Amino acid sequence: MSNSSRSERDTMLFRFSLYGFLKNLRFFEPFLILFFRDAGLSFFQIGVLYAIRDVATNVLETPSGLIADVFGRRRSMVLSFSGYIVSFLIFYAMPGFPTYVLAMVAFGIGEAFRTGTHKALILEHLRLTGKTHLKVPYYGRTRSASQLGSALNSLLAAALVFQTGNYRYVFLASIVPYVLDLINLATYPRRLDGELATLDWREIPQQLKATTIGFFRIFRQPQAVRAIMNSSGFDAFFKATKDYLQPVLEALALGLPLLVALEPDQRSALVIGVVYCCIYLLNSYASREAGAIGARFGDVSRAINVTFFIGAGLLMASGLSSWANLPLVSILIFLGLHVLHNVRKPLNVANISDQIETDVMASGLSVESQIVTLLAAIIAPLMGALADAFGVGVALAGLGALMAALALLVRVSTPDATGASASAHAGSD
Repeated sequence: MSNSSRSERDTMLFRFSLYGFLKNLRFFEPFLILFFRDAGLSFFQIGVLYAIRDVATNVLETPSGLIADVFGRRRSMVLSFSGYIVSFLIFYAMPGFPTYVLAMVAFGIGEAFRTGTHKALILEHLRLTGKTHLKVPYYGRTRSASQLGSALNSLLAAALVFQTGNYRYVFLASIVPYVLDLINLATYPRRLDGELATLDWREIPQQLKATTIGFFRIFRQPQAVRAIMNSSGFDAFFKATKDYLQPVLEALALGLPLLVALEPDQRSALVIGVVYCCIYLLNSYASREAGAIGARFGDVSRAINVTFFIGAGLLMASGLSSWANLPLVSILIFLGLHVLHNVRKPLNVANISDQIETDVMASGLSVESQIVTLLAAIIAPLMGALADAFGVGVALAGLGALMAALALLVRVSTPDATGASASAHAGSD
C-alpha cells in the first residue's frame, strides 16, 4: 500500500475512533435506572420504557438500513444524532412517565438510524483500501476508543452527580459531545456512502427495489441467519440486563462503612463512577485484543459459540450472588460479562459481514440490530416484573438460564477454508 493510502487509512481510523469516543460520552448511562427510580418508577415501568425504546428502534430499523443504503450512510447518522439530542432535551426539561415515553421514542429513532450504519461505513472504508481481512482488529480498535470514552464518561458523570445531587443534569451535559460527533459524522468522506451516494433522484424507485430484494435475500442464507441470531441473542440479553448493575452498586455503596459523612447519592456516585470506569477500561483492552483472543479458540465460530455459553453462566452467577447478598461478588462477575460482550462484538461483526453482500451491508447489519431490539423489548419488561416480584438477583439468574437455553439453538458453524483464513489474518495483525 502506498504512503498516501496508508495515511488516508490512519486518518479515517482516527475519525472512526473519535466517533465512538464521543458517542459513548452518555453521562446518563451509569445512572439511568437510578434516575428512573429516583423519579418514582417501578422496575416494571422502567422495563416498559426500555421496551418502548426498543420497539421504536425496531419499527424503524429496516427502513433506516434501506435509507442508509439508498440515500447515504452519513445522512442516516446525522439524523440519528439529531434524535438523540431531542431525547436528551426531553429527559432534562420534561420529567414524568408520559414524557419519558416521548424521550424513549426519540432515542429509539437515534438508535435505529445509527446501529449497523456506522459499521457499514467502516467496512466500506476497509473495502476501498483493500483491508477487509483486518475487520476484527480494525473494528476492535475503534471499539477500544469507544470504551475509553465510556471510562471517561463514568468519571465525569459521577463528578456531575456528586456536585449537583441531581441526575437530570447528566442529560443536559450529554448534548455537548453529541453535537461535536454530529459535526464529525457530517464531514466524513462522501465515498463512504457507497455507490448509491451519487444516486439520481429519478432512479430512486429502481434502487430501492434492488436494495429491498438484496435485503430479503439475506434470509435465504441459513449461515447468515444463524450468525445474526447468535450475535443478536447475546446482545439482547446483555442490553436488557446490563443496567441492573446500578442498583447492585448502590446497595454496595450504601452498605460500605466508608464515606458515611456524604449524602447517599454522593456515595453512590463515587462507587458507580469508579466501578464503571474500571469496567470500560477493561472493555477497551478486550475490544482491542478481540482478534488475538478469537484466534486462541482456533476459529471465530468456535469463539462465538463458547463465549455465548460463558456469558449465560456469568449472568446466572451474578444474579445468584446478588440474591445471596454478596454484592461485591456480583459486581465482579458483572464486570466479566461486560468484558466478554466487548470481546464478542468485533468477532460477530466480522462473522456476519462475511455472509452479507457489500451493497446491502447497512441493511444486513441493521437486521442484526433489529433482532436485538425486538428481543430486548420482550426481555426488558420481563426483567422488570421479575425484579419487582422476586428481587433483582432472582430476575438476573432466571434470565441467565433462558440465555443458556438460547445458546443451544443458535450455535454457528465452523467457517470454510476461506473464512478460516480470513479469521487467521484478522487475528494476526
